[in-house]
Amino acid sequence: MTEAPAQKGLSAKLDKKRKRQADDAKQDKPDTAPAAAPAASADGPSKKKRKQKKKQPQEDVNAQDRKNGIDESIGRMDGKLLADYFAQRAQKLDKELSAVELNDLSVSDSTFLDTSAYTEPRTLEKLPEFLKTFSPKGADLSKASEQKGTPHTLVITGAGLRAADIVRALRSFQTKESIVGKLFAKHIKLDEAKQFLQRAQMGIGIGTPTRVSDLVESGDLKLNELQRIVIDGSHIDQKQRGIFDMKDTHFPLLKLLTRPELRERYTAKKNKTQILIF
Repeated sequence: MTEAPAQKGLSAKLDKKRKRQADDAKQDKPDTAPAAAPAASADGPSKKKRKQKKKQPQEDVNAQDRKNGIDESIGRMDGKLLADYFAQRAQKLDKELSAVELNDLSVSDSTFLDTSAYTEPRTLEKLPEFLKTFSPKGADLSKASEQKGTPHTLVITGAGLRAADIVRALRSFQTKESIVGKLFAKHIKLDEAKQFLQRAQMGIGIGTPTRVSDLVESGDLKLNELQRIVIDGSHIDQKQRGIFDMKDTHFPLLKLLTRPELRERYTAKKNKTQILIF
């Protein structure tokens, strides 16, 4: 009678001992779950880290060419590259532009005079030299037509303040008989500009695309002796924007360059008009 309870007590102690050993074995066994983390980090960042990692902006391919207020890449383009560039900029600035509309705004590559051989910095100080370099031998840029409001050169830029700077840079070509004209809206009303053209002999005119187009439309700015249109294309402002980078300057420029009066001048047999990019 007394032996059976003793055996039961011993059996219970053995069971408890085995249970403790089993628990100890579980505690001593290495946890394999964290081992997966190093493997994942070897293959790449975790999903959480990937979410936290910010996407780096794509570097502008032309960023290295844009310095000191000049986009040097523009000056390296020949006529074909410029014609393509004009069209590409139009498509980028207006993604809804149809093929027909784009064709109407296209400028032929033969219209451009290749100035890519000019290696000097395209700063305002170099503009007079640039004009002389790409003018016919013996041409006098200080002369003007006897017909009022009939320039031989138009310089087109994107803003009135920049146009005023260009006027000052080209003062060396001004004489009593040939004025360097202001054809932009900065402090000059359209009617005042018309009156100026009606009375002035102007060899070189500097203006913005919209104002120049308005003066051509009115008939006060005459293009029948125009030899060159110089576009202030390399200049960029403090926000790194040039005349080709903004919709409100690039499209007025294209509309000016593709006016019927100018398309006729591009194909003239004598003294045709050419486009130069400064």
